[in-house]
Amino acid sequence: AAPAEPTMAETDPKTVQDLTAVVQTLLQQMQDKFQTMSDQIIGRNILFFKSQIDDLEKNIADLMTQAGVEELEGENKTPAANKS
Repeated sequence: AAPAEPTMAETDPKTVQDLTAVVQTLLQQMQDKFQTMSDQIIGRNILFFKSQIDDLEKNIADLMTQAGVEELEGENKTPAANKS
């Protein structure tokens, strides 16, 4: 039993170092994957909200046209131009 103990003592630090290295590598890979996924989600959200804003702007422009806001603005400018 005595000769086995020094062998275990010699291999323990190496085993611990190997295990530590493996765990650190796995954690780094997981962090990289989460970062990639996070970047993709943020990118998709930005594109989604840009699309929503574009649609909203178009709908507002259409409503303004239907309400005659553009014609009113044109009419308001015409008398001002005539007064000058």
